[in-house]
Amino acid sequence: MEIDLIKQLGYKAFDSRLKRISDHIAHNVKKLYKEIDLDVEPNWYLIFMLLKEHDHLSIANIAERIGYAHTSVFITVTKMSERGYVRLSTDKTDKRKQLVSLTTKATKSLPMLEQIWASCEAAILQILEDDLGIFSYLDKVDSNLEKTSFHQRFKQEYLKRTSAK
Repeated sequence: MEIDLIKQLGYKAFDSRLKRISDHIAHNVKKLYKEIDLDVEPNWYLIFMLLKEHDHLSIANIAERIGYAHTSVFITVTKMSERGYVRLSTDKTDKRKQLVSLTTKATKSLPMLEQIWASCEAAILQILEDDLGIFSYLDKVDSNLEKTSFHQRFKQEYLKRTSAK
């Protein structure tokens, strides 16, 4: 059996381990969507959830609320718009802002999507064996990154090591 390098590296490959888990889940969600002939993508979930609660939000506001880059949200929203799930409009008070809102197609799809998402949530709970302790650790990671960015920490460590030579 091949050695799993990411597991072998442990904390040194922390980001790779999280990405691999995320990619695995997203790939399988996408696979189910395709099997049931659903034309949405897994990464649309957060935007659907936000817009379900708000009539409309700017792209910048969505990005801020989910902690993603503006460009990433813009690309996702554009795909959602192309498939008819969101409507883009210009803010009347600030022409630079694009407002995003759910379309009729999206609101009609929400009950089915919510059933699918509930199934996904149940599957995640099975994987976690109903132990949500991992989220306390992730909250600590988020909090520590808010206090001091990874860039600052990384740079500081790098400078310590290079100036010691």
